[in-house]
Amino acid sequence: MNRPTKIVTAAAQGFSFSRRAMVLGIGQAAVGTLLATRMGWLAVAENEHYKLLSESNRVNMTLIPPRRGWIVDRYGAPIANNRTDFRVDIIPERLENKAHVLGELQQLLALTADDLSRINTDLDRAAGFKPVQVEENLSWDKYAAVGVRLPDLPGVQPTRGFARNYPLGAAVAHLTGYVGTASAEQYKKERDPLLVTPGFKLGKDGLEKALEQRLRGKPGAKRVEVTARGKPVRNLDTRPDQQGQTVRLTIDAGLQEYAARRLAQNSGSAVVLDVLTGDMLAMVSMPAYDPNSFSQGIGKLEWKMLSEDDHVPLMNKVLQGLYPPGSTVKPMHGLALLQNGISPDQTVNCRGVLQVGTGRFHCWKRGGHGPISMRRAIAQSCDIYFYTMARDLGYDRFAPTAREMGLGARYDLPFLTQYYGTVPDSAWKEKKYGKPWTVADSINASIGQGYLLVNPMQLAVMAARLAGGRAIVPRILLDQPHRPAASLGLDPEHIKIIREGMWAVVNGGGTGGRARMHIPGVEMAGKTGTAQVRRITRSERASGVLGNAALPFKLRDHALFVGFAPVDNPRYAVSVVLEHNGHLIPDQDAPPTASDILSYLFDREKAVARLIELEKTWGGDIQTRMKTKWDAFLAAQKAPVPPTPEDVESATSNVVEKAATTDRTASPTAAQNGVRGEGND
Repeated sequence: MNRPTKIVTAAAQGFSFSRRAMVLGIGQAAVGTLLATRMGWLAVAENEHYKLLSESNRVNMTLIPPRRGWIVDRYGAPIANNRTDFRVDIIPERLENKAHVLGELQQLLALTADDLSRINTDLDRAAGFKPVQVEENLSWDKYAAVGVRLPDLPGVQPTRGFARNYPLGAAVAHLTGYVGTASAEQYKKERDPLLVTPGFKLGKDGLEKALEQRLRGKPGAKRVEVTARGKPVRNLDTRPDQQGQTVRLTIDAGLQEYAARRLAQNSGSAVVLDVLTGDMLAMVSMPAYDPNSFSQGIGKLEWKMLSEDDHVPLMNKVLQGLYPPGSTVKPMHGLALLQNGISPDQTVNCRGVLQVGTGRFHCWKRGGHGPISMRRAIAQSCDIYFYTMARDLGYDRFAPTAREMGLGARYDLPFLTQYYGTVPDSAWKEKKYGKPWTVADSINASIGQGYLLVNPMQLAVMAARLAGGRAIVPRILLDQPHRPAASLGLDPEHIKIIREGMWAVVNGGGTGGRARMHIPGVEMAGKTGTAQVRRITRSERASGVLGNAALPFKLRDHALFVGFAPVDNPRYAVSVVLEHNGHLIPDQDAPPTASDILSYLFDREKAVARLIELEKTWGGDIQTRMKTKWDAFLAAQKAPVPPTPEDVESATSNVVEKAATTDRTASPTAAQNGVRGEGND
């Protein structure tokens, strides 16, 4: 069926055209309105945003790393300061043709193979935003040579700024710590652009890390006009940085350096405290690393040498080392006996061995001391005297005095990692091991062995409290004048008796005669100590106990000394702990080391002259010996060395943690084995 044909009239066509034209016009008007609105929005509301984008294409805003605040000693001498630094970095995201660029830099800066290995490793690890250090502390000639060749070195960024400097080097390593670049993880966590600014470094250890917010300062900024390719045209303006605060310490920088040098080739520590105020005058742990080297970016060879050294130069032994205190606690235990009503004139007959049940506990003097009272027992370091008292009283009567003298205490010091040791008693053992306290435990603890563990700082506090009877708390920040500490309320007669015993140790024919000071009118009181770290079997005792000289380093006895001077009016206290020293070299033993360190405070010229003569027999000063060790290490390297850890800070903590928790306790039956060496102190 055919549909009828629709007739289109002129009127219908006109209506249809008008309607379509109207719809099209409305659409055009809508689009025009939308475009006008968008253009208005961009021109008015978004004006500032696009103005800034345009400006950023024309002008680069660069942060200026702030100069760190100085760390100075009690007299204002610099311990950590800043020096002018010319440095060269690589920005990974701008780097083109890495091989060519590194080749050019190697020639311009005389980079070594170890330097190139480190740079390649850092470039592989770095995110695009993190600059990689090529070299710092450059001469002006090398810095300028890189500057004139920048068009051929895309990604290379020379910078003139300030670098951290430690004038005393290794002598202050564990005091100050060091600075380094922020890790990628730190940046991702904080998102602070300062952390990835070339030349900026933050505290990684020691006071540098603990006092970061005080030392950091506020960054500056500079605006530089650049071409479309990023090439600098001219400097526009600069906002200067604000330097961080200067931190003043109680440390005597001269004494600090002297003590570090006087520790000679030992692995050990020395602490000197002001007996009146608790001010820390020296805190030294040796061997150590050079913080300047760490701050510049440590190479893989140097890291390998430090991390594998059995003397653990990465560890702050003053606060992280735990040791059996040995006989250094005998004066303190004498005080505990006095506080428990024991007469100082009561005698014990020392025959060289004490039988307790089936156990035999030996004195260091095989033939014994005969009848002996408290003063002489301290002077001669008689083990049997203290064994007998501990057997009769129990160590629960000693432990409160040990805590009162500062052992096992936690001190509020600006260091992030400390180990506090243990003052054991029956409740502690029951809680930790679920076992009852025994007579053998008391006997071991009475001579500073067994479960009793301390750090060198606590030993110095113990010596200071015994010297002055004050509640000394160690302090290192000289934020305000330090006043004399409060009295502990000890009986003056008790303090007098203990002082007399400690005087006799050094000056009255006791075990510490080599600690006698050669300063007219000044006498030291002290106490020697030997801490045994291995068990001596009965078969070895029967065949002859091996001397320290016949033992490997890790099995030798620790050598310790605590003391104070002058005896008649104590002002300074000292503790010296020498790991595995074994009393093998007389002038490197603990007593003469402590004596010389305190001598520095009374006659500096005489002490320094003596040290210079001694160093001639030790292979030179610290820097010379470190250089000799480094050269020997390089000569011994045959196999390829793995790269430095990406996070040196964490890797250092792992090395220290392993050393601090492994093989640092005494033989649990040291008293039964007999402590050797006291008679030679």
